[in-house]
Amino acid sequence: MATHLTLDREEARAIASRAKLPLAEAQRRLNEMSEKGLIFSVHPENGPALYQAVPWVVGIYEFQVNRLSEEFLEDLSYYWSTTVSRTRPETIPQMRTIPIGKSIDQPLDALPYEQVEELVKAHDRFAVAPCICRRQAKMTGRGCDAPEESCLLFGDFADFYVKTGRGRPIDQSEVMNILAKANEANLVLNPTNSKFVAAICCCCGCCCGILRGLQSQEKPSAAVASSFIADFEPEKCINCGVCLERCQMQALSAGAEHVAFNSDRCIGCGLCVSTCTSGALTLTRKPESLKTEMPATVFETWRTIAKEQAGKQ
Repeated sequence: MATHLTLDREEARAIASRAKLPLAEAQRRLNEMSEKGLIFSVHPENGPALYQAVPWVVGIYEFQVNRLSEEFLEDLSYYWSTTVSRTRPETIPQMRTIPIGKSIDQPLDALPYEQVEELVKAHDRFAVAPCICRRQAKMTGRGCDAPEESCLLFGDFADFYVKTGRGRPIDQSEVMNILAKANEANLVLNPTNSKFVAAICCCCGCCCGILRGLQSQEKPSAAVASSFIADFEPEKCINCGVCLERCQMQALSAGAEHVAFNSDRCIGCGLCVSTCTSGALTLTRKPESLKTEMPATVFETWRTIAKEQAGKQ
């Protein structure tokens, strides 16, 4: 049934026609698949439900947050072992890294889609769900003490998570409270790679698949989708060591008189900057960050990646 869906939202009638199924039967299957998290659906108050295909990641995998089992995780581990490691796609990745708000100074002139507060203000519907990465890690004997309920959803994604029981509705103030707790827990903010975001993941380096993938790169700075990078002035460093605990990429290491900074490993998350009391660490914009046009929505991002992958086959 999923092969008859596309990355465009459609009514059940159109999908039933392609699948050569009676409308009622197609509607039943589509609703069942939506509940299982195999596809995405939107149910407007005025108008018919709309259905849409989603990627495995980010998409079907994350939608299984409340359906994890030992058997599923065993299958998942085997599946990951068969995949080929790859660097950043030729066009755009699905997720990007943005700084926490406190690390951005006015002279940086950050664009609205690079500032977490502006990304949140662009929406009027919010939800929060458990982080599937931390939940999976704990089920396999790993994990950490970072807040589990930290996956933020917006707009149609928030509606989908609430309707299917994957998350709970929250207001804007609770979103900001969760982001503040994420900062305290040294979590990196990874929204969908679009101007109008569908979700923001609050990621730790021990559980998150995105960050663990970046950690394995020789130069995470070149592999990540990020507009910023840290700038270090060693003469200002008081060697307090706080930044060493904050960095998820091991871009900072201990030294005799001051910390050492490896710019090749910096992903521009701003965690070190927000707690640097001496001003030795600041954020600076990557020169190439304004050259790539960012898709307006996550669905446009998916289409761009799909076209790229189709061109390779």
